[in-house]
Amino acid sequence: MHYLYILQSELDQSYYVGSTQGVEQRLASHNAGRGRYTRKKMPWKLVYTEVFETKSEALIREKAIKNMKSRVYIENLLLAK
Repeated sequence: MHYLYILQSELDQSYYVGSTQGVEQRLASHNAGRGRYTRKKMPWKLVYTEVFETKSEALIREKAIKNMKSRVYIENLLLAK
């Protein structure tokens, strides 16, 4: 299984969209400062996930959300869950 995930910074309430096979491990990695972008905005909390059968499906969904470049779109996803 592969996952699309959305994190929210507890520092400034910004969002980060990614995909992975292990959501909890990836969240721990972000909160350990292992990502250049996410390091500056720690700590992060997991606010949304979607499950996919394949990595390519998860990456396509990740790219689609990132291409929206819209905080409103992400917040609507959160409200709909």
